[in-house]
Amino acid sequence: MTFRMPAEWERHERTLMCWPCREYSWGHTLEQGRREFAAVANTIAAFEPVTMVTKNAEQAAQACGMLAGNVDVVVLPIDGSWLRDNGPLFVTDGHTRRARHFRFNAWGERHAGRDRDARLGRTLAEELGDAVDFVDVVLEGGAVSIDGAGTMVAPEGCIMHESRNWYLTRDQVEDQIKSALGLNRIIWLGQGLAEDLIRDPARMYYGTDGHADLFLSFIGPNRALMLKAPDDDPNAENLAKSRETLQSAGVEIVDFPYMSGFMDEGNWIIAPYMNFYFCNGGVIVPVAGEERDKDQEALAYLGRLFPDRQVTGVNLRAGPRQGGAIHCMTMQVPVRP
Repeated sequence: MTFRMPAEWERHERTLMCWPCREYSWGHTLEQGRREFAAVANTIAAFEPVTMVTKNAEQAAQACGMLAGNVDVVVLPIDGSWLRDNGPLFVTDGHTRRARHFRFNAWGERHAGRDRDARLGRTLAEELGDAVDFVDVVLEGGAVSIDGAGTMVAPEGCIMHESRNWYLTRDQVEDQIKSALGLNRIIWLGQGLAEDLIRDPARMYYGTDGHADLFLSFIGPNRALMLKAPDDDPNAENLAKSRETLQSAGVEIVDFPYMSGFMDEGNWIIAPYMNFYFCNGGVIVPVAGEERDKDQEALAYLGRLFPDRQVTGVNLRAGPRQGGAIHCMTMQVPVRP
């Protein structure tokens, strides 16, 4: 039997997270960010164990004082906190579990001083006792969505951005990813959300060139939940093109008509409900709290969509200001066969 990457909704051994540590990035929102990460970890811990990685003993002590009993705090070398993008991707053949460690170059070499993050995927997998295979492709976990049955969705504008896999053709990238994760096909989309393509160097957050986990999530084999924007939204045209591409490939699309955000220092910050996370028996959803009626509508919609799971919202502001929410914070570890 070949190795495959299980879908996120399959059973987890635990969830991995990293404590916010990069003062330069977070600025005056650092402590708020830590409270938000603690709230997310504690919410997930009601469903499954969590491992929180901290940079040093001082930050470990702070985290221990804010985290629930089902969260283990460890100290490992880290530079940042968005583990979805540099964490290990686990695969199984039904008998054993291994980790794939892809190349991480700080979102297209957009940030300096991320060498420890680039090694962290391997380090974490080895700490868990798993063998690790290096894959010489730049791939951020939040950039893609995988259905566990052989299909991956990947925005080409991100994966094949000139600052990532410039040394490979798309066919070479596709072959290596498919081989590493046990995929039958990759469905390539075009551009991601316009809000995720920021080029202004004066902003602390530069964008990721269109990560999929802001607008799409597989919710079953060959079945995806996808953001549907109003016709006057700047994302409407690109989302419609992506929807058409997916349907032409035989993917069933469930429309999700809700997007959340808030104003911060004169800028509109998106806090997508779509950046939710599956854990054992739960779906943990970011809410900004700006439009509480919409928050409740979105949570109720997801509750109807996942009647066998407890849908729980967690209020976030500092995280979205840095460009991430709950899915970006987390990485699932599937159970060992």
